Amino acid sequence: MNTSVSSASQIPSTPAHDSGRVPPGSLVVNPKWKRTELIKILQEKLPLIFEDGLGVVDFHPSGDVAVIYLPETDLVAGTAYRRKLVKLHKAGKMRGIILMERTPMTEQYLSDIQTFGVINLSLVLLFVASQTEAASLLIQMVNEQYKPHSNPFRVMRRGQSVDASVQATVQLIPKLGAVKANALLQRFGSIEAIARASLEELTEVVGKASANNIRTFFEFNTKPKR
Repeated sequence: MNTSVSSASQIPSTPAHDSGRVPPGSLVVNPKWKRTELIKILQEKLPLIFEDGLGVVDFHPSGDVAVIYLPETDLVAGTAYRRKLVKLHKAGKMRGIILMERTPMTEQYLSDIQTFGVINLSLVLLFVASQTEAASLLIQMVNEQYKPHSNPFRVMRRGQSVDASVQATVQLIPKLGAVKANALLQRFGSIEAIARASLEELTEVVGKASANNIRTFFEFNTKPKR
């Protein structure tokens, strides 16, 4: 079993995990996280299953949810996280979540991850300040998965829902405030749907000027980078 952390230049293949393989109340973990503070905390609360072959995925709180954890050390090491996020996005039926360690040193990467990971790839972005917070959030995800009518994308942390994170990302669009961002999400439901909306559809919600800004923003940020 390979328990070493992959280097930035060696990105594993696209992750895959058969739905239903995660026992209720358990967490599937990439072996690279063994002997970390994160695992010490998780082991006190959850049964952990270490599996090889998870590719870029770090954790599976259920068979159809995949989590990539971006700690401070990985972010400051370079831009390899972009390739990881692309592979997570291509993982078929997987619902992808990014756990980003948000510290003074990683603030410089926040805008890129919001634009590239959330807007371009339609992944969910959640923030943690440390491995302790990441463990707490993963435990909540596992517990939320097996509650009746639960939705792991509405895990609450310090009063902030995933919806609030998505709304904050929509507000990256120039000249678009909280009111219009909320109106867009209520109408279209997701950032991906907003990006696909026609100019006419957007105009109905936020007016022509804002609609033009939105189309310009998405056309620029979704162009292939050379």
